[in-house]
Amino acid sequence: MDDDVVQRVFQEGGRDYYQQPSTSSSSSSSILQSLPLHVSFDHGYYLLVKSIQELREKKEGLVTVGIGGPSGSGKTSLAEKVASVIGCNFVSMENYRVGVDDGNDLDSIDFDTLVQNLQDLINGKDTMTPVFDFQEKRRVGSKAIKSFSSGVVIVDGTYALHARLRSVLDIRVAVVGGVHFSLLSKVQYDIGDSCSLDYLIDSIFPLFRKHIEPDLHHAQIRINNSFVSSFREPIYKLKCKSEQSPNGDPSASTFHGKEAMMDNFIEMYLRPPSASEEARINDWIKVRQSGIRYYLSLGDQRIVDRHYIIRPKAEFEVGRMTLGGLLALGYNVVVSYKRASTSVSNGNVSVSLETIDSLGETYMVLRGTNRKTVGAEASRMGICGPWITKSYLEMILETKGWVNGIHYYLSCLLNSLQLSGVPRINTPPLTSNASSISNQEQLIAAPKPLRITPNLVNRLEDLSQPWTRSPTKSKMEPVLATWHFISSDPPLAGGSVIDPSFRDSLHLAPMPDSYDLDRGLLLAVQAIQAVLENKGLPVIVGIGGPSGSGKTSLARKMANIVGCEVISLESYYKSEQVKDFKYDEFSSLDLRLLSKNIDDIRNFRRTKVPIFDLETGTRSGFKELEVSEDCGVVIFEGVYALHPDIRNSLDLWIAVVGGVHSHLISRVQRDKSRVGCFMSQNEVMTTVFPMFQQHIEPHLVHAHLKIRNDFDPVLSPESSLFVLKSNKQVAYQEILRILDPAKICSSVQNFIDIYFRLPGIPANGQLAESDCIRVRICEGRFALLIREPIREGNFIIQPKVDFDISICTVAGLLNLGYKAVAYIEASAYIYQDGKILVEVDHIQDVSNPYLQIKGVNKEAVAVAGSTLKLDGSYTTKSYLQIIQERLPVLERSSSGIHTQQAARLQELVQLIQSQCNIVMEKQGSSSASESSPSREASPLDGVIEDMQSRIKRLERWHTINTVLWTFLMSAFVGYSLYQRKHK
Repeated sequence: MDDDVVQRVFQEGGRDYYQQPSTSSSSSSSILQSLPLHVSFDHGYYLLVKSIQELREKKEGLVTVGIGGPSGSGKTSLAEKVASVIGCNFVSMENYRVGVDDGNDLDSIDFDTLVQNLQDLINGKDTMTPVFDFQEKRRVGSKAIKSFSSGVVIVDGTYALHARLRSVLDIRVAVVGGVHFSLLSKVQYDIGDSCSLDYLIDSIFPLFRKHIEPDLHHAQIRINNSFVSSFREPIYKLKCKSEQSPNGDPSASTFHGKEAMMDNFIEMYLRPPSASEEARINDWIKVRQSGIRYYLSLGDQRIVDRHYIIRPKAEFEVGRMTLGGLLALGYNVVVSYKRASTSVSNGNVSVSLETIDSLGETYMVLRGTNRKTVGAEASRMGICGPWITKSYLEMILETKGWVNGIHYYLSCLLNSLQLSGVPRINTPPLTSNASSISNQEQLIAAPKPLRITPNLVNRLEDLSQPWTRSPTKSKMEPVLATWHFISSDPPLAGGSVIDPSFRDSLHLAPMPDSYDLDRGLLLAVQAIQAVLENKGLPVIVGIGGPSGSGKTSLARKMANIVGCEVISLESYYKSEQVKDFKYDEFSSLDLRLLSKNIDDIRNFRRTKVPIFDLETGTRSGFKELEVSEDCGVVIFEGVYALHPDIRNSLDLWIAVVGGVHSHLISRVQRDKSRVGCFMSQNEVMTTVFPMFQQHIEPHLVHAHLKIRNDFDPVLSPESSLFVLKSNKQVAYQEILRILDPAKICSSVQNFIDIYFRLPGIPANGQLAESDCIRVRICEGRFALLIREPIREGNFIIQPKVDFDISICTVAGLLNLGYKAVAYIEASAYIYQDGKILVEVDHIQDVSNPYLQIKGVNKEAVAVAGSTLKLDGSYTTKSYLQIIQERLPVLERSSSGIHTQQAARLQELVQLIQSQCNIVMEKQGSSSASESSPSREASPLDGVIEDMQSRIKRLERWHTINTVLWTFLMSAFVGYSLYQRKHK
């Protein structure tokens, strides 16, 4: 690493461990050499983990990390996610308070103790960190941190990048956004353009520009967190009056041995300035005060589905002066009440008794992150309603009308805030909502192509606004748009195979804008509810988009919220089409059966939905589906879900773009720039996604709801899978013992991994995974893996799944200049029980098989490895590295692979390109008659048979082994179950 780059990375007094002169002129890439100005939350998480790993390799002793930013920006979430991956010590500056004033006040932080604690750890000494109790409003004790317990310490807090701490920090991370930006956008919307952004910041966050923002510019990693609240992991609630429960005390239920938690809150609602009393309560700001802490949520975002109240994790901590700033801007506290809560939890469901003073009633509330689990717990406790789906605010307003008076404690608090020196506006600006209403009622006159905006990062001097003070959307509408219906004549058949008489004259009006995944998920569920209210059962939804865009994830999240059925269009594949790798052709779908199923659903008839086995490429059976009051919604998801022949019979059309689709485009642009060639997003798209632009996107632009999936499934910590790998021999009986015998299932897969690399990318003489795009061919399907896994200790941390792509995308990479530089053939025996997956991989040319334990729970994976006595035998090397290390030097090619692979790779490349050409020719010749479902596929050339024989070659020499393995495993499981039943 060059000295000037090091000085740039460790500027402003950071701990520069490169004091000695450089002894190497190597230009090897370092993640610390090219830190961008600011990145997304997911990308920042990935950069931070990789930076910590690099520093631990290049320096001795402790690595210290500071994560700073304004209240509600997401810095604590980032610190917790990083700590869960690398297992480091986590120090919160909240415990270093010396008073009960606003936590953003510099004088309330004990910097001397914090610096001393860090110095002790850096010098290899144990230390005692303070513990602050926010209910008692004082320091109540201390906690010991061992110097040898971890090689990394993360300090999280508003002033974590303060000058007094920077000299003891190795890595400095700034996080802005979250509720900080969203609250600014909300206030801008409420009060209009009468106040500048700087004035609003000084009012709501009076200490930010003076004491916080200057420190953030010293960060090496700068994160712009657009994530605010999400229904990706919602909280499900069931609420009833406490007398409806057989046991009035939740701790008296089967939560034996669980400690009851007691808390008291004051909840207040702030109405926008000059808003009429008839203004929607969803526009209000909710503030919850607990002890000396304040939590804010923007509006009453929730979904009510039958008996369930479904809420996002939408509360963020703010300072007391933020509340005073909102009052100074003209917001009024119109409703407030006290809520006393006693709750117990078993880890999956919490049960609370909540007393609301304004209502004089006590309510029992069950909460959990899984809808079925919450319902099952209510049934087990013998609670069957009547359920209450109204919020406490709605009940108070219905009972007492508008509350003009507020609690004495709250009035004293508000008076103290007004006397705290917060600037006030003499005349609150008027609110104008007319423009937003008119925008909501506008229809799309001319559909426009869907694109994902490139996430390009500019230099600091190129930014028109400081990155720390620019809301992600300057005109962001804080209130969710509402759905409207239009009356029109039923659409003409136009060759559609489905009778359009199903359609009513009442149709949803398309939303004029596109939305991110979080807001789109909420709007999608609200659209279903709107159709149910206006048209009744059933509601049939179609979700379309390119491969890897997030269609399936969105459909499953919607189904979890609404409690409905999801059907993949892959279930309607024709066997004769699939065996020829034509997954992306519209003709591969059995449209006649699909039409019949939709017809039966529309007319409340029981219907049989096909089940397609992708491993065998054949239809394996059917499952019955019947629409009822409990399940009146059906979601169809697939690439062609919005094709005219399908969407004309659906009630709601949803288009999703982004995900791995946009990530691959960004990756190609990055690789091209590294070799001195710059390509536009459109140039890359037309090459790697030709089917999308020609045959998929034209249907998506007509969707009622368009969703931009900016969520990065490749980099995000939300999709992490923890893997332990070992080549130690383990008997399959031992594998079965660590799995649940009642849920165990097994399978065998054969796959080929091909590594594509762009010539000209700098390398160190050996082929590295980070420089390659890996494409896996398994059972005739193609899957993509772009990201190099994170390696932490014994663990390999990688995305949960690979992402399906078409053969045309693989050919597009070849057309862009990527070269196939290596391949691996293997077979995998897979055993899983829903929590743990054990995979035994037999790699060609490698004598011993490798065993991998995979799971989303790090501790469960570690326990499984210890049970199998694998400790001390783990490796984090990839199969590519393992094979390369086994090759004699004389047998390696210039890329570091076996010279005999060149011919085999060339065969695979030619087969892929030939197959893609055939698919494109067929699509081009059939585009004129695309709406006709009766067209048949012509026979393919013999080259496809060669491809099939190549992919299934390993099946021949593993057939006998597979049969014996399966037979023995079945016998062992059967015998175990017999013994258990006998005992």
